[in-house]
Amino acid sequence: MRILIVEDEIHLAEALTQILKKHNYSVDSVHDGRSGLDYAQSGIYDLLLLDIMMPEMDGISVLKELRKDGISTPVIMLTAKGEITDMVTGLDHGADDYIAKPFSSEELLARIRAALRRKGEVIPEDGLKFGDIELNTANPKLTVKGKEIKLNLKETELLELLILRKQAVTSKEQIIEKLWGFDSEAEHNNVEVYISFLRKKLTFLNSEVRISTIRGVGYVLEVSA
Repeated sequence: MRILIVEDEIHLAEALTQILKKHNYSVDSVHDGRSGLDYAQSGIYDLLLLDIMMPEMDGISVLKELRKDGISTPVIMLTAKGEITDMVTGLDHGADDYIAKPFSSEELLARIRAALRRKGEVIPEDGLKFGDIELNTANPKLTVKGKEIKLNLKETELLELLILRKQAVTSKEQIIEKLWGFDSEAEHNNVEVYISFLRKKLTFLNSEVRISTIRGVGYVLEVSA
């Protein structure tokens, strides 16, 4: 899962980034509303943590623009303690939740899980399953009928994406945006390398799951008949 933090308090943004990465989220962070809007409009994020009071463009304005553009990414508003009016305004304009500063990491993580669960994209605590494979994202490894192999971070993120796409075709562009970010310099051959790594590991495990190439379109997970 990829989360965007839009927070002008740099130390807080850095602390939130470390907390979320520790819990296996991919994280990007920006420090003003205009940059937050630009990043969020890419559509690559699964959730936004959006501060209300920011330079260049406040969080409520960012939220209004996103919803006007039809972007339904879950948004948790970060508010100063006691700003009831801001909380209500955010919810009225399409925020999914709010959390008042200061807050504990446990509360934040619980609210993130709840927001993702409402969207239907939360990852079960015991990992993800597809066909005969089990992907453990907390302690990255791939298991098939008791036989397992370790995965690196990008392999884990890529296989997680393919499983969550539920047999939809995923393009190389979508993979690059999701795994490396929309402004990265990653290229198609980066994707091809990690697809190759995963295919070799699926073969090693004698899995019935394969990553099929749809020429000119992208990749899809399938189960051999």
